[in-house]
Amino acid sequence: MKTMMKPLIVMALAGLCSNLFAEEIAVPAGQQGNSSVDRPRTGLSMDQVTAKFGGPDQQLPAVGNPPITRWVYDGFTVYFENDRVIHSVLNAAP
Repeated sequence: MKTMMKPLIVMALAGLCSNLFAEEIAVPAGQQGNSSVDRPRTGLSMDQVTAKFGGPDQQLPAVGNPPITRWVYDGFTVYFENDRVIHSVLNAAP
């Protein structure tokens, strides 16, 4: 019985190990859209963003605590915590 267990264990381990190898594909941020797009910098208020960039194409409601709001513009998306920019990202190129 011991001789049958070894091949089964080896086959099971080989099956598990085959799932450990995967290809990772990374797309650099500069290739996701036009990196020369002027975007809001961290710390600006919603009023400052509106004054400089105009109103967003889409304004999503705040979620979570603290509230995180997302404004979508043509070339980028802005994330706010309360009323301050915490991050802005390029939108994916079509």
